[in-house]
Amino acid sequence: MQAYCVKCRAKRDMKDPKSITMKNGKPATQGTCPVCGTKMFRIGKA
Repeated sequence: MQAYCVKCRAKRDMKDPKSITMKNGKPATQGTCPVCGTKMFRIGKA
């Protein structure tokens, strides 16, 4: 799944994406950037 990396300033494929639920109960996906290793986050169902 693709997400925007804030550090690289580019859209990249997430490494190790995990489905999570935010505090407000909405679904999201969290992973890491394969280039710089920064946490990536995408709101919405995967």
